[in-house]
This record gives sequence, structure tokens and C-alpha cells, in this order.
Amino acid sequence: MLEKRQFYINGAWVDPIAGTDCDVIDPSNEEAVAVISLGGQADTDAAVAAAKAALPAWRARSHEKRIDYVRRILEIYKEREHDMAKAISLEMGAPIEFSLAEQVDSGDWHIRGFLHAVKNFEWEHSLDGQRGTRILKDPIGVVGMITPWNWPMNQVTLKVIPAMMTGCTMVLKPSEVAPLSSLLFAEIVSAAGVPAGVFNLVNGDGVGVGSQLSRHPDVDMVSFTGSTRAGIAISKAAADTLKRVSLELGGKGANIVFADADADAVKRGARQVFENTGQSCNAPTRMLVERTRYDQAVEEAAEVAHATRVGPAAEKGAHIGPLVNETQFNKVQSLIQAGIDEGARLVAGGVGRPDGLNRGYFARPTVFADVTPDMTIMREEIFGPVLSIMPFDSADEALSIANDTVYGLTNYVQSSDPVKLERFARELHSGMVQMNGKGRGKGAPFGGVGQSGNGREGGVWGLEEFVEIKSVGGWPD
Repeated sequence: MLEKRQFYINGAWVDPIAGTDCDVIDPSNEEAVAVISLGGQADTDAAVAAAKAALPAWRARSHEKRIDYVRRILEIYKEREHDMAKAISLEMGAPIEFSLAEQVDSGDWHIRGFLHAVKNFEWEHSLDGQRGTRILKDPIGVVGMITPWNWPMNQVTLKVIPAMMTGCTMVLKPSEVAPLSSLLFAEIVSAAGVPAGVFNLVNGDGVGVGSQLSRHPDVDMVSFTGSTRAGIAISKAAADTLKRVSLELGGKGANIVFADADADAVKRGARQVFENTGQSCNAPTRMLVERTRYDQAVEEAAEVAHATRVGPAAEKGAHIGPLVNETQFNKVQSLIQAGIDEGARLVAGGVGRPDGLNRGYFARPTVFADVTPDMTIMREEIFGPVLSIMPFDSADEALSIANDTVYGLTNYVQSSDPVKLERFARELHSGMVQMNGKGRGKGAPFGGVGQSGNGREGGVWGLEEFVEIKSVGGWPD
């Protein structure tokens, strides 16, 4: 078993002051593969103090020098990509090939995206050409970062890299469920020579280190990705110190498939739901299909579910792995049962593990048809490989159903009619819309509205998350 009890504080690996042991479980076999420490208040205080002490010198460095450190982080990240893929696969169950091609690559994608965005970032400028009035963008200060287990490097790089570029210092608390990849990332930051105290890592749970960072008087901002429930708790904890809180939370994306959509639209949407074993906040889990295409769509989605192989993370191949832990497994099972109990038509999958998998947190790729908007599986974020399908008769009806949710992260539209596409892009209540299988470009902002959060990550918008705007009069022109 790996022993990873130390934290990375002030440029060194240090033993916990108030740590308690926590096992890291391989979700493919339910066995402990590593032990970490969950930090206490003294550990959080030490990390925050290191970040606070490092802030003046780090913010005083030139933008270009800070960016040079990021370039070096990218180089080392690429050198260690196979180590990173193994760590992610082991801790959260992503199949090894998917881990390398998608999980690890997402970190590379974002680092490169920020290196591109920062080239044209306006660190300061005059106000509409007015002499003597200057707008400056200062680093917000010490940032507490709380990241999830489902896309570890995607979220770590979306927070650490722009904060570092803008002159902030930070304390990272990765998910205690999947901490190994972040510990490796700390090794990469150290090898890149980033000055002591700029980046710090303390493992812990949400009730402990997460809450301590949220209410800490010397933390100027909390950037959190995770559940809506936890985001609400963090906001309340942070309120007493009036720190900035940036939240990327849950989702319940609608995928609106019109009769004139391309032939692969339904199968593409189903594959997106099952990817990463359904553990993505932006998964298009509510499929709304125009009635004339509905029966065919149900058949196609069921075909995808039946063809989706499930297997251990260490195996090579194009399959999906287990859910991350027992808690998540039980939640997904209970919601599948709720779909059955509330009258949805089960056309693929169902409760229990797939055949031949008696150990590990494996779930069956599941498709429900004839779902109604009031059903639990259409209201709650399942975070598993579960797709719910229902018909619609008009564009107005589809729009109304899609917007009838407390969430607002990503919605999807499939149609060959540009008028429909533009209308839905404008009228869907969400932070992001993707159409006809096209992804958003590198540097496009990621984030939602409503109970999906309030921040934006990626590109120029991701840099702006970590700055304060300073307005200056009497600037010596």
C-alpha cells in the first residue's frame, strides 16, 4: 500500500500536525491501495500562513516570470503523463486508456489554453482613453481551492494555473476520495521550481479542511467545484469573512433532439452520458426527442447502452469503469430504483452490477423511456450512467421542459435548422450550450447559472476570476 501522509507546505513535504489516516480505495476491487492523512486546523493554518507570507514577493514578480513557471509545469506534466494516468485510474476508476487520453489530456488542454489566453490579457489600461484614469488588475490574494474526484486534473489546472499567472498564492484541498493525482501534481509544481509558499496542498475532507479554508480570515477567495449541497455550505461558511466564492456545481443537462437532427445525434448523446461512467456535471442526461423520431431514438439509445462494455480500470480498451465509491454506487442504485418505482419504462440496464462483475462499484448503463418532467430521475443529478428520455411536440414545449430545472450548466441542441439553433442558444437558461456535437473552443468559459454555480473557468474569464479591479485617478500620463 502506498503511504502518502505528507502535505506540501511552503515548498517542502511535511508531516501532518493534526492528521488522521484515511484509506484511498480502488473502486474496481474495493481494496485500499493508499493511505493519506486528513489535515486538521493546525495543518490548514500552516498552509495558509505559507501562502500569505509568499504573496508579496509572488505578486511583485513580472507577469512573464510567473508565466515561465507555468510553461515549466506544462513540460514536466507532459513528461509524467503516464504516471498521472495511472494515479487517476487507480483512485477514481477511469479506464487506463481513457485516463490518459481524456483525464490527463484535459489538464494539458487547460494549461495550454491559459498560456494562449494570457498573451492578450490586459493587465492594465486607460479608461476609454481618458488621461489620468487607469484600470489595474491586481491578484485577489490567497486562494483556497477545493477540487472534486471526477475530473481531477481538469479542475486542478483550471484553478491553480490562472491563480498562479495572476499573482495569487494558494492552498489546494483535493478530494480525499481521489488525492493521488493532486499529490503528483504537487511534485510537478515543486520540480518546476515554483517558489516556496506559492502553491500548497493539504489533504482533508469537506467538513474539516474544506470548511477551515472557507471561513479562514487570511483566505481571500474560495474556488470550489463539487456538489450543489457542498457549494451552499461553503458559501455560508465564507459569508462571515466576505471572501469571494467561485462555484462550479452540479448539472442536469437537457439534450434536445429535433426530427431534423443528424443521424448520429441520439447515439452521440447516449455515449456522452455513459462517458466517465456518467460522472460528469455537464452530462446530457435528459434527452428530449421530437415525437416523430422518439421511438427510433429510444431503440438507438438502448443499443448504445447494450454495447457499452463495463470493466476494471486497469484493463485496456474502450470501456467504462466503476463508480468512484460505495456511497456513489448506492446513490445511483437508489435513483435507478426510483425511476422504476415512479413508472419510467426501463429499456436497458437497471439495478445491480453488470453480469460477471461481483466486486467493485460497477453500474449497468441504463436507459429510461417515457419519463415525465416530475420524476426524480428528471429532477435530481444522478452522476451515473443513466439516461432519461421523453418526447416533445413543439419547440416551445422542449424549451419549457429544458428550462424547468434548478440547474443551469450545459444544454445541448441537435438540429439542421440554423433558426432553431440560434433561438435555443439564446433562450436556454444555462451557462453553456453545445450544438450538433460540436465542442466549445479552447479558452471558452466553463460555468453555470442557478444551482450550477456562479463562476467561470477557462481562458480570459478564468484569469479574471482571480483578480481585483483597481480604479486609479491621477495616473501620471
